[in-house]
Amino acid sequence: MRYRVLRFDIWLCLLLSVLLAMGAEKILSPVINQRYASQKEKHTAETNEVGGIADETVFRAQSVEDLLSHDTFTVISPGIEYRNKGAGYYKNMYLQALTLPSGEKVAALINEESVIHAGDSIYTNDSTLPVGRIVKEDLTKEETFLSQIEYKEELSRKDFYIDMAGNTLIVSEESFTETHIMLIQCAVVIITFPVFHTIGSKLGIFPYFFAPKKKKKSEWE
Repeated sequence: MRYRVLRFDIWLCLLLSVLLAMGAEKILSPVINQRYASQKEKHTAETNEVGGIADETVFRAQSVEDLLSHDTFTVISPGIEYRNKGAGYYKNMYLQALTLPSGEKVAALINEESVIHAGDSIYTNDSTLPVGRIVKEDLTKEETFLSQIEYKEELSRKDFYIDMAGNTLIVSEESFTETHIMLIQCAVVIITFPVFHTIGSKLGIFPYFFAPKKKKKSEWE
């Protein structure tokens, strides 16, 4: 097997570009964090809006019939039970199996930041879920999703899901930051690598990738 080793000039230029990319990350991190904060603010729901905190005036649904008979509602869930009954990705949405007080199970898209936990323990005290609304959808079209969310128990209804996120859906801060930093670093390396190598080649430190064409001598020289 033949191994190819990169030339020293390529390694050196890559190293310089990577170091510069790391420096760009440090400099631009506050800008990225500020941009995420701005995005998050735009996607924050007000109290009693879909995806927002549900106060005492929001209807407490007990059953599927209650869900279908109200435009908006909330559900009281024991502790964090709604996290432990199954979940899956449907059209890039993370839907969880929510058990209603009636015992019926439905799929729900839940904004965790708007969940209100009563008392000190999130495990034993009731949780008031965000304001939700019904979204008509044929969940049976996604067999993989159903196998995920129904790995413990079957859903009672598969012709809708509850939207308890509204306009609050946004990627996590970690994912947002990592994606932007990766793009910045790649851009810096792609731009600066040829610049460093060109400078080194013109100074005679590195060999040219493509040797410059020599000028033809004129008849008078």
